[in-house]
Amino acid sequence: MSQATTEYVWDPLVRIFHWALVFSFIIAWLTGDDWLAPHQFAGYTIGGLVLLRIAWGFIGPRHARFTDFVRPPREVMAYLTDVALFRARRYIGHNPAGGLMVVAMLACLLLTVGSGILALGTEESLGPAAGLSSWVGETGAEIVEETHEWLANLTLLLVFAHVAGVLLASLQHRENLVRAMVTGRKPHVTSH
Repeated sequence: MSQATTEYVWDPLVRIFHWALVFSFIIAWLTGDDWLAPHQFAGYTIGGLVLLRIAWGFIGPRHARFTDFVRPPREVMAYLTDVALFRARRYIGHNPAGGLMVVAMLACLLLTVGSGILALGTEESLGPAAGLSSWVGETGAEIVEETHEWLANLTLLLVFAHVAGVLLASLQHRENLVRAMVTGRKPHVTSH
């Protein structure tokens, strides 16, 4: 006989980070070039959140640590093969593909924020990179802006892939991963 219980997996900092990042990214995406002040605020918020999450990946509790979920490419590919064959092992924390997605999104978000800071400095002469506008020129400023937009689009693509992965894992393992990111708890089956 087995009894379903729940296990505490996602600590408050991970959950608050996740939902604050979702909200900030939506604000940044929707404001774009049209509303500079909220776009800039959302971008700096994202940058701060990402730096906090990176630090937490080294000092946080077990399931927040990179050592718990960052896996070699071979393991990620084997896991993705198992997902395609509907035989993927269930993980209480991030699965290997989810771990790769965390790293990819954090890196892409950092690059997007960095390019945004450069774009703000080169196009608007504002922010920490304001001094760059005088020597980058109009062409350089356009390249920085296009790079920022390209990285933002890549981040959005990663977000869609992340949501698809969460939905697929939720269906394959019959668990609500969105609820788990709200409550911090995931089902854990124990045998008696």
